[in-house]
Amino acid sequence: MINSKQLAIIKKDIKSITSNKSLFVGLLVVPIMFTVIMPLIFILVLYFSPEQMDDIEPLLDMLPANIVSDDMAKTTFLFLFEFIMPMFFLLIPVLSSTIMAASSFVGEKEKSTLETLLYCPLSLKQIYQAKVWSSFFFSIGVTFISFILMLIIMEAGALLIIGNMILPGLSWLFTMLAVSPAVSLLSITFIVMISAKSKTMEDAQQKTVFLIIPIFMLIAGQFTGIMIINAWYLLAIGAIFGSIAYIMMKKSTNNLSYEKLLK
Repeated sequence: MINSKQLAIIKKDIKSITSNKSLFVGLLVVPIMFTVIMPLIFILVLYFSPEQMDDIEPLLDMLPANIVSDDMAKTTFLFLFEFIMPMFFLLIPVLSSTIMAASSFVGEKEKSTLETLLYCPLSLKQIYQAKVWSSFFFSIGVTFISFILMLIIMEAGALLIIGNMILPGLSWLFTMLAVSPAVSLLSITFIVMISAKSKTMEDAQQKTVFLIIPIFMLIAGQFTGIMIINAWYLLAIGAIFGSIAYIMMKKSTNNLSYEKLLK
């Protein structure tokens, strides 16, 4: 359970990131890119130049029968909505959580407030947990707001291309309720571990490449047809990432010490 003192740290961390204009604007770039700009590009290309999407026709043959129809534009739109967009969407919890988490301990070091934080009436484990939860709550908030924005764009596209609105399928259900939280928690745990040892926020943020590469591999797998990642694959990915995040959090908590943080 989160106590009142941990809640104060969580509120302070979220306020510090939202009040930092350069960080906050940088944080908004990725969600806007993947929830507004990219869906708009897909929709406009599919509506005005559907022949440009012919390159993905071999991938459509690999789709489940309930997705495929005689209307190529409809099939392509459903493929993008249910199979491609969830993969790109996973970049949002990764990047939003890492930007927040990278400013956790190392941000306190840069502002010379770490010593003061360590004097608060909380154990080191409780402080660490508060830092993780502040990043997690912020990341999940950004993720769900981004999903609402993307859903508005995609539903408008469905009306334009298909003629009616469509409900998100199991892929989106598992992405939002299983994979995104697991990916976010894994990213935060990894970056907070790095943040506690880093001298600057830039140094901590550079490590995010190790988290982004697996997501790009999943995206490449979708586009090349190596593996069509359906809803059940996503559920399995969420379970695996969640388990890894739990193990890493337990390990990092056990390895924490005042000496390591103050180096």
